[in-house]
Amino acid sequence: MAGIDAVELTRELIRRPSVTPADAGAMDVVEQVLAGLGFSCRRMRFGEIENLYARIGTTWPHLCFAGHTDVVPVGDAGAWSREAFAADIVDGVLIGRGAVDMKSAIAAFAAAAASTLAEGAVTGSLSFLITGDEEGVALDGTKRVVETLRAEGEVIDHCIVGEPTSAESFGDMVKIGRRGSINVGIRVEGIQGHVAYPHRAANPVPVLIRLL
Repeated sequence: MAGIDAVELTRELIRRPSVTPADAGAMDVVEQVLAGLGFSCRRMRFGEIENLYARIGTTWPHLCFAGHTDVVPVGDAGAWSREAFAADIVDGVLIGRGAVDMKSAIAAFAAAAASTLAEGAVTGSLSFLITGDEEGVALDGTKRVVETLRAEGEVIDHCIVGEPTSAESFGDMVKIGRRGSINVGIRVEGIQGHVAYPHRAANPVPVLIRLL
């Protein structure tokens, strides 16, 4: 089984301008690589979003690599030292949108999987859950894929997420778990009134301020 050059695969992915929700062929690249390694690939499109679930093996434990091919917009193109999707390497540094977050992680996952599979049969299963909706509203990406897999009885025992965590040098830090997020909606009802009769009104703003 041929090995995978993680740097060249990262460059190939960066050259796909997959700004959420656009895919620009990035998912095709990942699918082709994984299919070549023997993974059973399943494209899962929800709305405008391309997702990919690929698995090799049918037994447990089941280790999943999770990541995303979508990137944030370029912003001020003139502020870049190199074109954002050219994937140039300058003085040993790969420059491009997604070089850190997180096309490089997907390429590293694939290279690691290729190396491991080349050494022999994997105990259990390996899978990839790759979404194109991490940098956006994130409703039609990992959330929908996981809901679908769960409904089908698919069980993932462990998951490695390739979000960048290094502080000073590559690989110097690995996070356990994720910070997560919480969204809360608060509604405070007031009573309209006139400034001359404040006792008849109820301004909701002071209540909101106290809550915050």
